[in-house]
Amino acid sequence: MGLYNGETASDIAKRKKIGEKEDILDWMGSTELAANLFRITQTEDVIANKKIKGEDNACSTHYKVGKAVRNAIKEIGGTMPEKLPTPNKSVKEIENKMKKDLLKNS
Repeated sequence: MGLYNGETASDIAKRKKIGEKEDILDWMGSTELAANLFRITQTEDVIANKKIKGEDNACSTHYKVGKAVRNAIKEIGGTMPEKLPTPNKSVKEIENKMKKDLLKNS
C-alpha cells in the first residue's frame, strides 16, 4: 500500500482490469515490477536486520519501505506505479504462447 499511495492489491487489480484470481505481478511492465521487487527485497532485509517479529510489525514495515520507494521514485522524477501502463498480455499469456510456439516448431 505504501508504494501505491494506499491502494490495496484488490484496488490495483480493479484499476488494471484483471481477474481477482490473477497475480497482479503478472500484469506489470518492467519498471513497475522492478519497483515492487525492490520493495519486497528491501522489506525482507529490514525485517531480518532489525529482527522484526509479528505479522502487524511486518505489515507496517512493508508499508514504510513501500512509501520510501515511492518517495524515491517521486524524488528522481520517475512515474508513479499507478500511472504506468498495464501490458496488453500477462506474463502467463506470453509464456503459454511461447510454449505453444516451441511445441509447434519442434
